[in-house]
This record gives sequence, C-alpha cells and structure tokens, in this order.
Amino acid sequence: MATNIKYPKGDQIKVASASRSSGDPVAVGQITGVALIDTDADGNITLKRNGSADLSVKGIDGSGNSAVAVGDAIYYVEADTPKLSKKATGVLFGYALGTVGSGQTATIEVLLK
Repeated sequence: MATNIKYPKGDQIKVASASRSSGDPVAVGQITGVALIDTDADGNITLKRNGSADLSVKGIDGSGNSAVAVGDAIYYVEADTPKLSKKATGVLFGYALGTVGSGQTATIEVLLK
C-alpha cells in the first residue's frame, strides 16, 4: 500500500485558514467544508467535507432577495454575513435541504458538496 497517502477518505482534511470557530462554514480556494475545530495556533483547521450540517443561510442571490428551496445550490461568499446564500459569485458549498424565505436568514440543513 502507498505510504504517501495522507487522507485516505478525504472526508476530513487539515488546511490553513483564517480564524474560524468549530461549526463555521469555511472555503479555502475552491475547497469547502465545516470547521470541526477552532483554528489552531499554527493557523490550521480541520474541515468536514461530506455529509450535511445545520448552517445559517440567507435568502438572497446576485439580484437581491430570493427564497431558498430544497435542492438549491448554496454558495460561500467570504464578505457576506452569513457567508452562505444563493449568490453564484461565491464558491459552490452544497445544496439546501431546507427552505429560507426571500430576504430572510435561517438555519437549515445543507448537504455538503
């Protein structure tokens, strides 16, 4: 067996990241996931890259207010609060498994991509 394999399943990986807390959505380039731990002293974080998580999502897209429906693509936008919405200018994060009203913010289950 290859001895150079670091993450055989790839469902949890360690990456360098800006300061984040456990449970936060994170994007490092095009790599996305949910922080399993707070950013450590070396600036690293462990991301969960598959499954689903309850996350804060805003009902907006690139044109303004837009309701989120089950199955909608959810994007990560670093400059926004919350960071997840339907703004396709961000990094594809996953897919909505719940609904959010137009212009509203709610915690819904998101299927990680």
